[in-house]
Amino acid sequence: MVDAQYAPMEMRAVDAIPEGPAWQYEPKWDGFRALVHRDGDRVAITSKNGQPLARYFPEVVAALAALGADGFSLDGELVVPVAGAFSFDTLQQRIHPAASRVQMLARKTPALYLVFDLLREEGADRVGEPLERRREALERFMHANAEEHGTLRLSPATRDRAVVDRWFAEVGGALDGVIAKRLGVPYASGRRDAAVKIKKQRTADCVVGGFCYAAGSTDRVGSLMLGLYDDAGLLDYIGFCSSFSTAERRALLERLLPHAGGSGFTGGAPGDAPSRWSRDPERDRSYVALAPELVLEVGFDQVTGGRIRHGTRPLRWRTDKAPRSCTVDQLETAGAVLSLIR
Repeated sequence: MVDAQYAPMEMRAVDAIPEGPAWQYEPKWDGFRALVHRDGDRVAITSKNGQPLARYFPEVVAALAALGADGFSLDGELVVPVAGAFSFDTLQQRIHPAASRVQMLARKTPALYLVFDLLREEGADRVGEPLERRREALERFMHANAEEHGTLRLSPATRDRAVVDRWFAEVGGALDGVIAKRLGVPYASGRRDAAVKIKKQRTADCVVGGFCYAAGSTDRVGSLMLGLYDDAGLLDYIGFCSSFSTAERRALLERLLPHAGGSGFTGGAPGDAPSRWSRDPERDRSYVALAPELVLEVGFDQVTGGRIRHGTRPLRWRTDKAPRSCTVDQLETAGAVLSLIR
């Protein structure tokens, strides 16, 4: 059975958290979705698209193999805690061809498996059972088998909408969002009709420290380079913004060019930290430095290593905002995300 694959239940993105007695709420974690299967001594971990992951997470395999139960399938999320939050960059480093490096990272930054559904137990499928019965069975399973194994954690769930607000108040931006699952329905393998996901949008007022031209062009902007001031008063690069229409890209030049020739980033600059952008030797890293006079409010989802992981969404220009007031504390999280799973 360990080689058989359940198609993971999908989730449809929506803008607002649904309310009412028909829903169960769970935190949306910033990690790798993964299904695990064990039969006897055989353990498999597979990604959302069915790729094997076990070789990259030996500490999780060991924890699964140590459980008293020897026949089960679970749905959950692989995460790596770093400094009280989950680091997606550190998690990605695990996907490495060298077994020695994987073993070193497993010791240095061990992963956790956060379990939120029970699909099979002692050979009996539970996918046809309604969510509330699966959740009750999962809690019994974790209580009986996994309480002494810190690598495996039960992901919290609630039917109380007010608890979701407390989650965000407790850990702030360290939480990636919320999953809402319909009660009374079976596990919807491969479908999106039983659960929705709501990403938590965060905002920050950022200084535009420079811009890049669109590829092969000098008449339109490709992306804006964003910065925030650190405790030493230096302007650190924290991400980029490129979600503009063609017309907006041309109009942006009129706003930006009068500020060209400034100091740009005086602290961390684009390319200083390892990223796909900085590792590509063929990619043009040049940008037009600007005087730190323009402030743009942007929306974003996640921060890793002091930088916004994905491109931001422009919201509005803040002509009322002093650039020096745009500081890195806007990226701080409210608390340690691990507090939700203890």
